[in-house]
Order: sequence, then structure tokens, then C-alpha cells
Amino acid sequence: MAEENRSDTWQPFVAMLAIELAFAIANVLLKKLLGEGANPSVLITYRLSISAIFLAPISYILERNSRPKLTFRILCYLFFSAMLGASLSQYLFLFGVRRTSATFSCAFLNLAPVMTFVVALPFRMEAADIRSSSGIAKVLGSIVCIVGVLTLTLYRGSSLLHHPQSSSHAFSPAARPGATRSTAAGWLISSMALFSGTLLWACWFLVQASIGKSYPCKYTSTAFMSFFGALQSATLASLSPGMSLSTWVLKGKLEIFTVVFAVSTHFN
Repeated sequence: MAEENRSDTWQPFVAMLAIELAFAIANVLLKKLLGEGANPSVLITYRLSISAIFLAPISYILERNSRPKLTFRILCYLFFSAMLGASLSQYLFLFGVRRTSATFSCAFLNLAPVMTFVVALPFRMEAADIRSSSGIAKVLGSIVCIVGVLTLTLYRGSSLLHHPQSSSHAFSPAARPGATRSTAAGWLISSMALFSGTLLWACWFLVQASIGKSYPCKYTSTAFMSFFGALQSATLASLSPGMSLSTWVLKGKLEIFTVVFAVSTHFN
């Protein structure tokens, strides 16, 4: 009995570490593909399409007897939820990853719980009583996380590997010797894209909580969101300049493996 309780205690931590590791590996792989010229909307479209195809039969088998009526209003909610948590948020995230780094982007992902808490406050979905120790901890923790992300965005410290092209203690890429204003602008724009993507993801948690009350079928709702997100991403990809049929072809085993592996981190 004691061994079972001990196992139940450690299982959530192991699962959390596994998810974080999967996110890290996916970010590194996506960064490599984006650096080689892959279109982010195409990667997102394939990722969401595989997710929808994988979840469709599972949702039908497991929830066909307990699924409530799917109304037009719920479909609109799912379409809007897909825009927040799948297509648009992922596009902004990959836009930022392409021009920064996988490590830098992971810092913004860790900001999602804080931003969810801040966004939920005006809707009274969360409470922060500053007269209690828990409320003070929530507020101080949020401030520390936000300050940390701002510091990471604006401050460039010394290189651990002492690369000859790196400099120490410079604020933003524009402050480094030889850096151009376009480099600094690109860094800040990418940071804003990562921040916006994380904000949309935080809003998605709130919308999903509302959808879960009116349509408590997690597999079906996720399958529909993946389907809608794939359509939205495909539309966004078709509007990208220089698109052709060859852009949709996955080149090499690495691109195929990255797209399939990235599905494992979808809506974790």
C-alpha cells in the first residue's frame, strides 16, 4: 500500500519532466528546420493534420456513447479555440524561434502559467488575496517571472563558450559590436511574437476551460480543434509569399520525424 502511494506521488513529476523534455527536443528540431528554410505554416499544418487524423478514431470509439449534441455554437467556440491554441499561437511561436533560439523560446513557454493567472484575474476565474500568504506568493511569483522574461529579452550576458564573435554585458543585439539596427529590431520583434504567442496560449486555457463545461469530451474537442487549426494554418500558408507545391513536400527524414514527434507535444 505504501509503495502504491509513493508511486502515485512520483508519477505526476515524472510525467511533467517527460513533457518538458519532449517540448525541448521539439523546439530544437523545429529550430533546425526553420533555419534551413522550412515554412512554419506548412509544419504547423502537417502537425495538426496528423493530430486530427490520430484523434478522430479514438474520439469516436471512446466517446460515441457519451458525446453531447454538437451545436453550431460549440463548433464556433472550437474554431476560435483552435485559432488561439493551435494555428495562430504556434505560428507566432515559430516566427520567434526562427529569429532567436530554442533555449530563448522555452523561457517564454514557462511564462504561460503566469500569463494565464494574470488573464484570468479580470474574469474572476482566479483570485489573489494579498492579505493571505498564498495571494502574496502568487503576485510575487508573477512579478519575478515577468521580470525574468524582460531581462532575458533585453540583456545579453557574456558567452559561456567565449565565442570570438560574442561580447559581454551588452543590452540587446544592437549593443554588440558590429550589430545592426535590423538585428536589434528582429530580436525585439521575435521576442514580441513569442510573448504574443504565449499570451494567446494563456487565453486558450481559459477558453478551453469554458468549452470543457459545455462540451466535456476532450478527445472529440481536441480532434475538432486540430482539424480547424490545420485548415487555418493551410490558409495562412497559402497566403505566404513565394508559396509553391514544392514547399509542401517534406524533404528528408529529419523533417518527417520532426513533424511526427511534434505531434506528441500538441495540447499537452
